[in-house]
Amino acid sequence: MQRPGRPAYAWPRLIAPDSGYRVATWYQRGLGGSERPADRSRVRVEDHADDARAVLDAYGMRSAMVVGWSLGVNVAFELALEDPARVSAVLAVAGVPGGSYSALFGTYRVPRRLRAPMGRLGSRLLPVVGPLLPLVAAGLPPWQDLLSPAAMRGPAQEAAHPGLLHTVLHEFSRNDWTWFRYLADAVAQHAPLDVSPVRCPVTFVAGRHDSLVDVADVRAAARSVPDARLREMAGTHFLPLQYPEVMAEELRRLSGRSPRGG
Repeated sequence: MQRPGRPAYAWPRLIAPDSGYRVATWYQRGLGGSERPADRSRVRVEDHADDARAVLDAYGMRSAMVVGWSLGVNVAFELALEDPARVSAVLAVAGVPGGSYSALFGTYRVPRRLRAPMGRLGSRLLPVVGPLLPLVAAGLPPWQDLLSPAAMRGPAQEAAHPGLLHTVLHEFSRNDWTWFRYLADAVAQHAPLDVSPVRCPVTFVAGRHDSLVDVADVRAAARSVPDARLREMAGTHFLPLQYPEVMAEELRRLSGRSPRGG
């Protein structure tokens, strides 16, 4: 499981003692106690895929189902393409395999030519906005209200998820946001990947109200992987918190599917 700065309990069902899974995870370089690389340029998607291999080696795992959320989807597919023997399946949640900036703001119908410039501009605001996340969470109405159709159309649509929100955002806010912005920018500028050669079972889960990932781009990615499964939810970018049981269900499906032949 790869997470760019989010705490593990953002995946409540997958890390539960009765989940039935052995979960190995890590923070991206320079986040959550991980060391920053001596060479600041070593924060590409390829570098994070190297870290995934190192984690598998450290835990003695020859292969694993790889779960990626948001920008972590880039890393999951990079590993599946570079080292297919290490990846038995991919669960790609609220993300696309490369070209992340061009997938931004689809729910707001922003023209595609403007998305990458807006994404780069928005990343510059992270050092200011990031530390304020706990205050934002504290002022939100009950999550049941946020899941209403009216809320999904309003400014709160990216916060519609259960009561773990405040805890997760509080932990997330403790990142070094200048460094996080640097990491996110490096990954978001990763070119779109040709994922058609991926032969392991793949499931994409997308939120129809996700302002950070255009559901149309997720659909296109799913079409490009032979036999990939696509599940669309009435949710936002925070699907692991909104639909923890769906995450567990889709992993169970993946574990029962067989790899396709070459």
